[in-house]
Amino acid sequence: MTNETARAHKDALTGQIIGAGIEVHRQLGPGLLESAYRECLCHELRLCGLTLERERIVPLIYKGVRVDVGYRADLIVNHRVIVELKCVERLASIHTTQVVTYLRLSGLHVGLLMNFHVPFLRDGVVRVVL
Repeated sequence: MTNETARAHKDALTGQIIGAGIEVHRQLGPGLLESAYRECLCHELRLCGLTLERERIVPLIYKGVRVDVGYRADLIVNHRVIVELKCVERLASIHTTQVVTYLRLSGLHVGLLMNFHVPFLRDGVVRVVL
């Protein structure tokens, strides 16, 4: 698979994930807890035929030693995309930095940061690529 083909697959996958998030947001609206959106998004992603891991540990390797510090990615979809969910008034740069760090530590290259505390989810989605 060429780099361009791999990128197209990831773009299509992130499009599906965003579409599932929009459907959840359309049904629930803003104002709920992150855990409610996560569970509903997991259900919606499964309906799309996607595989996912919830709360996957993101290992930290420091000078060759695995340090268990409790970092967990909210979702990893199809073993390729990290999805980090938020319910905050406004996304801050630290939220994007968190996704970049999870990507770097996990060896993955694409992440989505989704803030459900917005009137329209499209305004709360940030695509992050390493």
